[in-house]
Amino acid sequence: MITSWREVRPPEGGVVLPEERLPWGQTALLGVQHVVAMFGATVLAPLLMGFDPNVAVLMSGIGTLVFFLCTGGRVPSYLGSSFAFIGVVVAATGHSGSGPNANIGVALGGIIACGAIYALAGWAVMRAGTGWIERLMPPVVTGTVVAVIGLNLAAIPIKNMAPTAFDAWMQAATFVLIALIAVLARGLAQRLLILLGLIGATALYALLHAVTGLGAPVDFSRVAAAPWFGVPGFAAPAFSLPAILLIAPVALILMAENLGHLKAVAAMTGRNMDDQVGRAFVGDGVATVMAGAVGGTGVTTYAENIGVMAATKVYSTLLFVVAALAAILLGFCPKFGALIGAVPVAVMGGVSIVVFGLITAAGARIWVEARVDFADPRNLMVAAIPLVLGTGDFTLRFGDFALGGIGTATFGAILLWALLRPRNDA
Repeated sequence: MITSWREVRPPEGGVVLPEERLPWGQTALLGVQHVVAMFGATVLAPLLMGFDPNVAVLMSGIGTLVFFLCTGGRVPSYLGSSFAFIGVVVAATGHSGSGPNANIGVALGGIIACGAIYALAGWAVMRAGTGWIERLMPPVVTGTVVAVIGLNLAAIPIKNMAPTAFDAWMQAATFVLIALIAVLARGLAQRLLILLGLIGATALYALLHAVTGLGAPVDFSRVAAAPWFGVPGFAAPAFSLPAILLIAPVALILMAENLGHLKAVAAMTGRNMDDQVGRAFVGDGVATVMAGAVGGTGVTTYAENIGVMAATKVYSTLLFVVAALAAILLGFCPKFGALIGAVPVAVMGGVSIVVFGLITAAGARIWVEARVDFADPRNLMVAAIPLVLGTGDFTLRFGDFALGGIGTATFGAILLWALLRPRNDA
């Protein structure tokens, strides 16, 4: 267990490893940046399911601390609301997609069952050892899975977060501003590129709206009206066998996401994290059970935060302790949620484009560093087919359960690698 972090002052653009930290002031700011990165998606998922978003934020912080403890503080990751639950929760509860979910209890029971299965799978992985991982998922597979995570999410900002031409231009302005900060800024500003880019793009959006009248006004009235303190709307679970059978299989998707994220973090840090797979599954599973017990959504390791790490090269696990504690406080602070909600959707979309692109590039980095030979038709097929499955969100249905693009691409890559093995390959 990492309980203390060695303070470092790396050169410009230098890497900060999981057991290291920057000075406390910089660590606090970078922790806040991680909170901002996760906040939009962590709030959106419960809204789509009819859950209380403040409970989701609160439990994301608690879940991240649980994950930290289970992995001994060695895996830098944040746990936020999983979108994999949205379809099955809506199907199990008959939720209309807006307003509170009247049948939230049965959804929570299913989420608890899913988390329990997930944690048990992690325990089994811990017992069986990790030698099977490299045989099952060599670099060509893991690089593909990581790239698919970013590509699958790409449609969210591009298709759903730019309803007008002005919004599309603001997305472009946002990612160009972030890119300029990444290349031209120095010191702390360079490491805070996501946060500074978001603030700068929001200011630009407000200025252009005032001058041209384009876009929607940046409205802070809800921020002023929101209270500083408020108790989240906790809810109790109810256990229904049909809902459990519908929701519990999401554990497979969460395992695929978690494994891909671990491989991405391993590639960025240069650390082999195969020995943490079982512990990561257990941490994520236990956090999901705890969230479901009080009215929160199931959780998963967050691609947004992995993208932030790729941009900043700061992998200190202390950042996620800071971010988790901040999220717990913010779960009781509706005003902060209103502040994030005031950020124009187009600006958040531009930030998302950067973050998801960095995840995709991390997958390609795995191929490059492992020197994957794409002249080998086996490697070519294992990468090519799942990339399109994930990008196009190819979905397979088993009754009411749907395995979406990330799941079909992940399991497709694994199965293709096994299926296309030459006869003389031991």
